[in-house]
Amino acid sequence: MEKVINSYQDLEVWKKAMELVTDIYKVTQTFPKEELYSMTNQLRRASVSVPANIAEGWGRGTTKEYMQFLRIARGSLLEVETLMTISRNLGYVNAQIQEPILQKILEISKMVNALINSLKHK
Repeated sequence: MEKVINSYQDLEVWKKAMELVTDIYKVTQTFPKEELYSMTNQLRRASVSVPANIAEGWGRGTTKEYMQFLRIARGSLLEVETLMTISRNLGYVNAQIQEPILQKILEISKMVNALINSLKHK
């Protein structure tokens, strides 16, 4: 039996994206205070953009618009990935912290791509 999706909140991809936001907020709490308005802020904003765009796209009137917001979410995932790599290069995170986040980003990216592909065929 297929699960009924009544809201964006029922989407597994949205739930995983919300977990990513929590992970990013926790990780950036340890960043140097001088990064508060740069790297910390940028990482948090990019991570929040992922579930926010999934939700906003859901609320749009057309499949085409929804797919565009999913593409924006996918771009934000790549931004988070890049910023996490920069954070590692700067010594703000180590591999133990970075790797699970990169794995979650990869998982969410695959889910977003699958959702986009499923919408192409509707």
